[in-house]
Amino acid sequence: MRRRIRGKFHHNCFKPCGMPGHNLEYINLSRDEIEAIRLADYNEMYQEDAAKEMEISRPTFSRILNNARKKIASALLEGKAIEIENF
Repeated sequence: MRRRIRGKFHHNCFKPCGMPGHNLEYINLSRDEIEAIRLADYNEMYQEDAAKEMEISRPTFSRILNNARKKIASALLEGKAIEIENF
């Protein structure tokens, strides 16, 4: 499914400080997920407006956003690295 991704992402991986990357479990965020985070959390857009920006339905946007937030929370709380796919 084609979606509009406008964000420019300058980093493709984030990891806990002081931990070698080869010792970490990685969480993968899709481009859709990082775009949803950018629109909803960074740009503080309402989900309906953000969904229109991505050219998807609001329920689909909500599912993508919830998945992204769960992955980020897991990485922060469990000391995992975050990698953005198709960078």
